[in-house]
Parts: sequence; C-alpha cells; structure tokens
Amino acid sequence: MSARANFDNNLKELKEMLLEMAHKSEQAMKESMVALLNQDMDKAKKVIDGDNEIDDMEDAINNKALLLIARESPVATDLRKISVALKVSSEVERLADIAVNIAKSTLQIGNEEYFKDIIDIPKMMGMALEMVSESITAYYSEDIEIAKKCAEKDDAVDNMFGDLIQELLSYIPKNPNATNQIIQLSFVCRFIERIADHSTNIAENVVYLVTGKRINLNE
Repeated sequence: MSARANFDNNLKELKEMLLEMAHKSEQAMKESMVALLNQDMDKAKKVIDGDNEIDDMEDAINNKALLLIARESPVATDLRKISVALKVSSEVERLADIAVNIAKSTLQIGNEEYFKDIIDIPKMMGMALEMVSESITAYYSEDIEIAKKCAEKDDAVDNMFGDLIQELLSYIPKNPNATNQIIQLSFVCRFIERIADHSTNIAENVVYLVTGKRINLNE
C-alpha cells in the first residue's frame, strides 16, 4: 500500500471513529429526554454513567489525529481535515455533556409530579436532534448544502427557547411549590438550545473543511 493510500485509510478511520462517537452522543441525548419525560431515575443515571465512554472515544480520536500529524506531515488540505475532526469531536463531546446535564436535572426533579404536561420541551429537543443529525451527515459527506440547511434551523430553536422560558417562569407565582421543578425545566430548555448551537458549530466546520473559509452561518 502506498503512503498516500495508507494516509487516506487513516483519515477514513478517523471519520468513522467520529461517526460512532456522534451516534453514542445522539443516543445519550435521546435517552436523557426519555428519562425526563418518564421521570426514570435509573435511565438518567445510566446516561450519566455512560459519559465516560464518550470521553474515552474523544481521547482516542485526539490521539489518532495527533499521531497522523506527527507521522505523516500532512499538507494543508489534509491538515485541515484533521483539524476539523478535532473540532467536531470536541463539539460532539459537549453534546454528550448536555445529555448528562439533562439527566442531572431529571434527578433534581425526582418523582415530584409535573405541574403540567411536558409537551413543548420534547418538540424543541426533536428540532435540535434533527440539527445534530444533519450536521453529522454534512460532516461525513462533506456536504455544504446540508450544513447550511442545518444552520438555518437554529433561529427556530432559539425562538422556541425564548417562548418556553417566558412561559415556564410565568408559572412560578401560581405554582410556588413547583419552583424547583420549573427552574430545572428551564435549565433543560437552555441545554437544548445549546445542542442547536453546537450543531451549527459543526456545520460551520463543514463549510471550512470544504472551502477553507471560516463563515458565520448564524448571520
């Protein structure tokens, strides 16, 4: 096998490792929302306990990327691919951290009966997870159009976040005994809004990967 073919194989392996890590993070976010809705403490704890595995996957990606740089002396385009892989893996790790934060809010609420049906929060999560999926697909396929499509949805998530926070906080005067619950649900909304932000960051890195130009897709 030629040196170039070997390097390309290593780059492909790096991308596959990142795809697996992203799948684990997506699953953790979905599980954290199920735990919240069902007030499933065991599932919430499982999400928290599973974070170490995702951290280890990020470490493995970082180590492989650094070895590639050290051993292969990549040219500018290849170096950009490795650099973007490192940035995307960092964003994916933060997504996993958000799953942990949602799980911790679930534990904080505990088995206290919800003061109202939780309907809009999972809708917001669905929008954010769609962005995650699109951003990872855009990265794997190096597709700018999918990246831009993902980023365009960020405003809708932001708007829903603003509406939900305003609505949740308005319930406190009428439901003072549910204040802790309402605050934790507000935190969850903020965490979901951050999922959309990290997805947009991944999308921006895809544009940089393909074009070599840094642009702000949130403008």
